Amino acid sequence: MKIHILAKAYALTIDVGTQETILEIKRKIERCLGVPISSQILSVCDWELLDGLDLEDYPIVTEGTKIDLTINHVTSLETNKQVQITVKFSSRKHVIEVDKIETVGSLKEKIHIIDGTPIKQMMLYFTGVEMNDDFRKLSDYGVGEFSEVIVFLKTMSRSVAEPPSHKLGFVVQTSSALLDSTCLPIEMKDSSTVTELKELLLGRKFLPLDDYIFIHKQRIMRENCSLRWHGVENGDYLYIFKGTVSRG
Repeated sequence: MKIHILAKAYALTIDVGTQETILEIKRKIERCLGVPISSQILSVCDWELLDGLDLEDYPIVTEGTKIDLTINHVTSLETNKQVQITVKFSSRKHVIEVDKIETVGSLKEKIHIIDGTPIKQMMLYFTGVEMNDDFRKLSDYGVGEFSEVIVFLKTMSRSVAEPPSHKLGFVVQTSSALLDSTCLPIEMKDSSTVTELKELLLGRKFLPLDDYIFIHKQRIMRENCSLRWHGVENGDYLYIFKGTVSRG
């Protein structure tokens, strides 16, 4: 499919596949426009597209989508930060491309999108040291090319793992492509699922009958998982786009 890359001084149309990674798309931009990969920031509707993911993880990117290219002018000491690391669970592992100046929190979000593991349940270790500060850079912990990050899952008692549900106030933001851009204040139990949220919006006639994708903090939400599972907190924004999530 064709997508359009837009920047202040550039406009580029390229052919991409749904299984291409964001990093591969950046390589195409580098070849066509000469903009170094390390200087590129790609975003759609102000959501940054993460290098370690592919277009299948962003169903909002479809034929003809316009992707904004921001050129981040960095010093030579900050270039060539892209590295490949292995994220290892007890029974599985994933190879992920990251930037060494990314934070631990950003890595957890990538793992969540790729593997589905709840962020709040992750404990990341590198060379025996827990990476317990989500705001520190991976490079602060010494993570580099071919590093192996171990993921342990927090063991919680049932009372901790399933706390009593409580009311949650958040805002649902519809996209301008869907209908007139609207902010809808919603109050639901945090144990409510995304499916129940969708049914609520359809039942109140806030949305026409259709298929929708819900996004929270750049992550596609799973229909059968609760708002609590996704880490939704009071005052957060959820974004809605038309479409479905499918895997080839």
